[in-house]
Amino acid sequence: MTATPLPPVAPEVTATLVEALSPRLRKRLDAAVTKLGTRPTQRDGDTVTVSVDEETELRLHAPGGVVTSADSIVCGCLLAPACVHRAAAACAAPMAEPSEEASGPQPGKVTEAGSRADMLAPADGSESPASSSSSGSSGSSGSSGSTVGPTAPGPDASPSPSQETAGPAERAAAEALWSAGCAVLEAGVDGAGAVVQSALLRAAHTARLRHLPRPAGAALSVVTLLRAARSGDPAYRTAELVTALSELLGTAHRVGGAAGAELAGVRGAARRPYSPDGSLRLYGLFTEPVVTDSGHGGVRTWVAGPGGRLFTVGDVAPGGAGRAVGVADRTVRLGDTALTHRELGRAGLAVSGATVSPDGRLGAGKGVRAVSARGARWTEPPLAALWETSPSVQAARALRTASRRTEQAGTGDDLLFLDVELLGAVEESGGSCLLARCDDGTHVRLTAADDDPALAHRDNLMLLATAPGARLRIIGRLVPAPHPRLALLACSHPTGEGSIDLGLDRLRRADLPDPTARVAPAPLRPGEAGAHSSPLYLLERRVEQTVPAGRAALAMLGDVTAEARRLRRAGLPTAAGLLTTLCASAAARDRDHFGRILPSETDDFATHWLASARYTAAVAESLCAAAWEPRRGDPVASPSDHAAAR
Repeated sequence: MTATPLPPVAPEVTATLVEALSPRLRKRLDAAVTKLGTRPTQRDGDTVTVSVDEETELRLHAPGGVVTSADSIVCGCLLAPACVHRAAAACAAPMAEPSEEASGPQPGKVTEAGSRADMLAPADGSESPASSSSSGSSGSSGSSGSTVGPTAPGPDASPSPSQETAGPAERAAAEALWSAGCAVLEAGVDGAGAVVQSALLRAAHTARLRHLPRPAGAALSVVTLLRAARSGDPAYRTAELVTALSELLGTAHRVGGAAGAELAGVRGAARRPYSPDGSLRLYGLFTEPVVTDSGHGGVRTWVAGPGGRLFTVGDVAPGGAGRAVGVADRTVRLGDTALTHRELGRAGLAVSGATVSPDGRLGAGKGVRAVSARGARWTEPPLAALWETSPSVQAARALRTASRRTEQAGTGDDLLFLDVELLGAVEESGGSCLLARCDDGTHVRLTAADDDPALAHRDNLMLLATAPGARLRIIGRLVPAPHPRLALLACSHPTGEGSIDLGLDRLRRADLPDPTARVAPAPLRPGEAGAHSSPLYLLERRVEQTVPAGRAALAMLGDVTAEARRLRRAGLPTAAGLLTTLCASAAARDRDHFGRILPSETDDFATHWLASARYTAAVAESLCAAAWEPRRGDPVASPSDHAAAR
């Protein structure tokens, strides 16, 4: 047999199979998942067969490419269908994207704020950084320990009758999500095996049926990241799981107390409605590869209208990075155009009968007509206007969009368009990155958007680092950090001819300017290349330490008085209070009348962890915004100087 990937399995199918196991088999489930992942597989049409052993086969029937029912997984062992193999196969397989039909029609007050981009945003979006910093987050002070769990509002906090509130079924679904998220936080990655994950999948499925796609999506993201962490995926980052858990717990909490427009935003929207947008004249900007944690791959091509409004044309399907590279040279699915995605990133389109989703995706319905047209250089109107806004204003817009989830979320507001001078490579704890100087004197660190070796990001970045003094026009995605930081996506060609899609096109050394003709970059002043340090990391690392090892990791820390004192001296008293209460709640264990330790209370600890996670995210956002502000006295080159350099 040949190695064939297992087909995606619907989340509710995995939950059903795990729930049907006996307690004895549940204890063996994680080992069975690991063992099954090493067995040979083969595909025959819509059926994938796994050789469990020399005498037993397991079949997964996936019509349409997805396993949608428990009966579609059949095992030939003597204990079937009550065996552990069926559940292990479902847990080992990729998780299928929930179908739109599963969620049913949405309540009438769902707004554009509930788009998919909204689902992936931090849970504290309705608060400004300043208010979050002063209150600790979620309206709870770091030292008071007030509860932010998913409870119903009190009599004094009841919304007006004119505002819609969550019904009993929605609140019950939110409480189930909260409990499942608390279990993950209690156990950590090491203890969050298939059984804990199945509880999350069941809660997510129930939440979707109760018209809560946003918290349901957050739960599925947590499961995806847990699987990546437990499998040793090199792309896994603990910070991503912290964000996903914060989103899950935060949205689950807010369902009970939200009303009106806030409730609509917390619910989210399962669909991406496309609305008519008339005729559009579009100009290609660049094409970026898209590789998701769920094993999907493809490309997204960015185009701009005359007023600077950004749109995307995408093609993403199961296939990973290999598919992303191949799809770039496929024809765009839009009207009658024969352009490939790579060509569209440098050409233009004339579209009639256009339909556009809230997050800027161009629809490809039957009534859409599109023909190829002349594009524009990045230095020509209308594209040149994208680079005229100062870096600090662009960064503030990106942070505002990410934190408050405005109706423009997902439409490219996280992209920055900068004119920079390359300064060379700088070393960091996680490797090296490329340092560049913006026109206003801001020093920005440029990183690879994806480290997958099948993509060109990392190789191109290393090559550009060997060309200090080169002047480029770049496009990057903001990376929130205490210092200016971008994931580099595209740049003007070093020779000045055209542009480079840094994830798809590969630069050569011959493309770089002649070293003898380069203008040496201005020397760095002391401290310019370094990031501003903040003791906020004392709280951030405790928040992150909880995720890999669970609550027990914090319970063993002991006294944190010295760390809290340092935070107070730095002007962060709320962070000090949060650190103290977080560690105290981790170590708190009640005993019965006979002195025996009772099962730990998860709600209180999850409450303090959520407050700490949201507080650190809000303060980090404020530090990021401040880092992009130009320093006083920094020389700013004139536009004519930069035009001559290009």
